[in-house]
Amino acid sequence: MSTIYSSPDSEIQRPTVPPGPPPSAADGRRPRRNPLVLAGGLGLSWLVPAGLVALHLGVVLLPLLLLATAAVIRVGGVLLDRLFVAGLILAGSVLTFGLVFSLWPWGLSPTVTTGVMFSVLTTAAWAARRAPRLPLRFRWSDLLVLGTFAGIWHYLFHPVDGASAAERVAYFATAEDRLSHFSFFSGIQGVGGFDFLHQEAARSYLIPPSEVTYPQGSHFLLAWTDGLVHSAADPGDMVHTMNRYFLYLLVAYALFCTSLVWAARWIGGPRLRGWRSAAVCATVGAIMFASNYLDLLVHGFDSTFIGLLLVALALAVLIRPAMGLTEFLLVASAGLIAVTYTYNIYGAFVGVALLGALVVHRRRFAGRWWWTLGALACALGVAALPSVLSVLGDLDVASASNMSGPSVSADRSILIGGGLLGLLAAAMPRNRRTATGQAHLAVLLGTGGLLSAFAVYQLHSIGKYSYYFHKMTAVGVVVALISIGAVGAVLQTPHRGTGNVLTRRLGELALSGLTVAAALSLFANVQWGFLATKDAPSAWSNNPLVAWGRGEFETDMGPKGMDALKVLRGDGPVIALVSNDDVKNLKATWLASLMNRRGGDMKALYEIHWVDIGGPQAKEEDYQRSFGRLKGAIEKLPAPHPTPTILTADRSVGDRIKRDLAKHGLAVNVLSDQGLLWTQPWGRTFPGL
Repeated sequence: MSTIYSSPDSEIQRPTVPPGPPPSAADGRRPRRNPLVLAGGLGLSWLVPAGLVALHLGVVLLPLLLLATAAVIRVGGVLLDRLFVAGLILAGSVLTFGLVFSLWPWGLSPTVTTGVMFSVLTTAAWAARRAPRLPLRFRWSDLLVLGTFAGIWHYLFHPVDGASAAERVAYFATAEDRLSHFSFFSGIQGVGGFDFLHQEAARSYLIPPSEVTYPQGSHFLLAWTDGLVHSAADPGDMVHTMNRYFLYLLVAYALFCTSLVWAARWIGGPRLRGWRSAAVCATVGAIMFASNYLDLLVHGFDSTFIGLLLVALALAVLIRPAMGLTEFLLVASAGLIAVTYTYNIYGAFVGVALLGALVVHRRRFAGRWWWTLGALACALGVAALPSVLSVLGDLDVASASNMSGPSVSADRSILIGGGLLGLLAAAMPRNRRTATGQAHLAVLLGTGGLLSAFAVYQLHSIGKYSYYFHKMTAVGVVVALISIGAVGAVLQTPHRGTGNVLTRRLGELALSGLTVAAALSLFANVQWGFLATKDAPSAWSNNPLVAWGRGEFETDMGPKGMDALKVLRGDGPVIALVSNDDVKNLKATWLASLMNRRGGDMKALYEIHWVDIGGPQAKEEDYQRSFGRLKGAIEKLPAPHPTPTILTADRSVGDRIKRDLAKHGLAVNVLSDQGLLWTQPWGRTFPGL
């Protein structure tokens, strides 16, 4: 085996011996494989998961799997680098094994799924004669990478810290898209695998035909993780399941921001040291602190930002694949599968990066092309499976690609300016002569080419940029941000001289501190206690992340509403008319359906989006129009079904609805709660922000 490149500074490609067990002292050969070691490892692979799940400590299995994966691969010189690469491999592995998990009788059992994965790791390590080994080293810039996660998490978690599961619904239910994503998550838990492999059963959990047309990678990863956290495949009470799902999203968004910082540093490579490393990490982190991409979380674009997280990791390791051939095939396959399963249109960008890596490093694959291309072809087949099934199903690709909808626009200054800065760095002789610089240039040009081609297609088809163009430009922002690592690598290194080592290091620390402060001021609007004007708060105080931390994004779907919806447990469809606001009625109905694991009812009950009755004093014309929609929704419910239940905020309105439906031969149960009008947020104060 040989590495893709071996010299971190010059990246001159030459064969090297991969790290591994030392030769035997007796004959100079590598030690023989001991069957007893394999047997012991396989035994532990099953005993450890069984024991932890029995003790309700299944959550410990997640870091154990991550560490076990990191201990087997040979990538990166510091522990944090190894963990990020191992995380990408683990995500791709879970989704690949998920095809099997979806078809066997044990579903997403945390004991069985983790037992199989530990067994595969054990067998692979034994076959490769690799003893578990982790690089217990760090770089000072690790603190900036981890600090990004800590800072983002502080603001994300602050408004819900100490809140009950019911109170956190005010942040969970900020958008219809979030409810739709949760239905995929719930469906995967309910059917025990991918929805597209259990289409008939999945239709009761989500709106058809999305069980086969929408990518489900992020939902599967979170559903499998929830089984470990909950130490059971059965999620239990749905309010608490929603709470756990919401917390997973907060972690995922913080990881998304952190992954960009790490990816930029990884691209910079070992040459990126000292204050230059601080400049890169602090700049990317500062931009994410002030970014409008928090709106992805607020608007419920869960698959989007989880997909972008995986895109950042995949592109980074493909631009700078400092690893052996086996690891390269693992990360390339895992990245392609994980990204495509999570958000399939993003898979094209990973494909471009992979093609660039194969061309740039073509000499390294000499004599191994058939093995390399065969392995990647298998990965491509696995990655394409859900998309092929969706195209063969009810997905109209042309119509879907031009659909309209709410979107989060890319920050154009970062998209354009960052992209041009990345091109400048990639074109500089110091980078252009390296394999990393060439692969980076290929990704920049390929990303720009894909975005331009799709823009031309949309302008030709519908005369404007629509929903999926904005989704795709998010990848452009990711590429622009991680390209800052290449910019940092070509900055001038201070003259080290021959002075005292301690003095030199203290000077480097001072420069790094100034660099971080400057980056936070320039890119995150941190003004260190000074006001922007005489009367107004600083720009930092008004950025979306800080506003979220103050509780400004909570909805009016608070604990009062959740307590009311808890009474709607049963076997039949549920319609919650909580006020004279159609959007609130839709969200409440959707939440009630999800809690009853009947998300599929929303195909018919989406008509509630136009029903704005339920509270007192509705106008007669509003009642008649809304009643027609309500009647149509009930008639569209698939038969046979139990008697629907309608919850109203006003008893007289509820009684009238019941009488009028009876005249049309439709029987319903009606419950009323006079105090159910959700006109104000549940309201909390947030000191310390």
